[in-house]
Amino acid sequence: MGFMMASTTHTETENVGILAYGSLVSDPGLEIDAAKIRAIANVETPFHVEFTRSSSSRGGAPTLVPVRTGGVTVNGHIILVNASVDEACDMLYRREIHQVGSARRYKEPPKGAEGRVRVKTIEGSFENVATVLYTDIDANIADPTAERLAMLAIASVNEASTGKDGISYLIAARGHGIRTALSDAYAAEILRQTSTSSLEEALLSIRPETG
Repeated sequence: MGFMMASTTHTETENVGILAYGSLVSDPGLEIDAAKIRAIANVETPFHVEFTRSSSSRGGAPTLVPVRTGGVTVNGHIILVNASVDEACDMLYRREIHQVGSARRYKEPPKGAEGRVRVKTIEGSFENVATVLYTDIDANIADPTAERLAMLAIASVNEASTGKDGISYLIAARGHGIRTALSDAYAAEILRQTSTSSLEEALLSIRPETG
């Protein structure tokens, strides 16, 4: 098991960690980043994930969420934080709803409330961390084929802020070694639909100023 930002190997149980497997890996937000002690790298998620959520904050781009059917386990990090469980839960929640630094506190959504951010806990000690939190948001792409994902990602480039589109999200995920059941076909389909040879080229072909 590899450790980042640590000069010695730790075997004792840590207190609180946040499981990151999507954009949270490279963009945890100011609050989580300030509370970060170190990160445990190369952690396999204990659940399957897939690009099955169209995110309104990313111009409709497909994003990674836990899935009950399909998908695969992927490579992630555990961000160890100097915070209580409640504080870490609130920080993670604010990051997910794009209100970092606000006074918003996490409250468990009622059953049946689709599309709401849920912060869940992995049961038992995980990777020698006593409490590991992660976000669980409902999938909303009914037919997650490579063609459908590529269409959403391409359309998002001109809808999302620079760097927040689906192609940039996919590039970052691949850069962190994340591969899902659909990701290779999804990437190939973006290249086919844009007549390009790389995801970076595809992004520039749609919005040249991103370069």
